Amino acid sequence: MSGLAVRVRLRVRRGSLARSFVALVNSGYEADTPQLLIPPNLARELDLWPPPVGAVEAVFGTAGGPLKVWTIPDAAEVTVVTEDSSSKEIGADLVISHLADEPLISDKLAGALEIAVEDIAEGLWRFGREPKKRLRRSATP
Repeated sequence: MSGLAVRVRLRVRRGSLARSFVALVNSGYEADTPQLLIPPNLARELDLWPPPVGAVEAVFGTAGGPLKVWTIPDAAEVTVVTEDSSSKEIGADLVISHLADEPLISDKLAGALEIAVEDIAEGLWRFGREPKKRLRRSATP
């Protein structure tokens, strides 16, 4: 393994449904709004698969080519949770993709959650409100 990347444990709440899972912080996932890209199996757990009425079908441009997705605007509240702290809860769009093999956190969502990546190769990060010496290790997928 050449690098760890930065992954964090999220709690995603949609109404009375809540799930916890690890997601990859992806600075290359640029979005206009806080977005969390998830595979259909997680969308199903959040009662969003098949895509509900109001989901917007679109095609995202990616390094690997066009990607068909369904976006559900402001569909969930997202929080980073660690052993000793958590972020504030942020409203986010959920984006569903058949090609996603793990959840991806967009740049806008990472910023809103105050995730400060310190060393992506070593998987080190902290909350932006924490001192720079307070490094956290990437969560295990």
